[in-house]
Amino acid sequence: MTDYRGTWGADEVETFLRETTIPVRIATHRPDGSLWLVTLWYRYRDGVLECATQASADVVRFLRNDRDVAFDISTNRIPYRGIRGNGIATISDDGKPVLRDLVERYLGGDDSSLARWLLADDREEVCIRLEPREIYSWDYGDRMGDAGTSGAN
Repeated sequence: MTDYRGTWGADEVETFLRETTIPVRIATHRPDGSLWLVTLWYRYRDGVLECATQASADVVRFLRNDRDVAFDISTNRIPYRGIRGNGIATISDDGKPVLRDLVERYLGGDDSSLARWLLADDREEVCIRLEPREIYSWDYGDRMGDAGTSGAN
């Protein structure tokens, strides 16, 4: 069960995750204990963040060694808002269907060279499922007011 803290409750967090197409930043540990940060596309389903990546990616190896992660999904423009938290990651071999949904979500379809490259038959994709234990949300809209309207973005 996820513990929600901060500005938003579970419903507002879910709305943010479904409507926002900002990649998730995932922090994990390398086998030597040092930290590793990766940015991936995600979709949100049934309380879980799902990502797809190549089976040979370093992050897959790191997550097989240590399933604990921290994550962040936040806007880069004023007014800043988003979520951060921690959870447990699992890896499965069903990455291709997830990747197809992610290509649609982030690229709007599969008619670009990037989409065709990502969806190529010779790419072995895995799914990373991140189950949040704790989510902290923030929204600086009230605090920042019209700070972003001066063209300083």
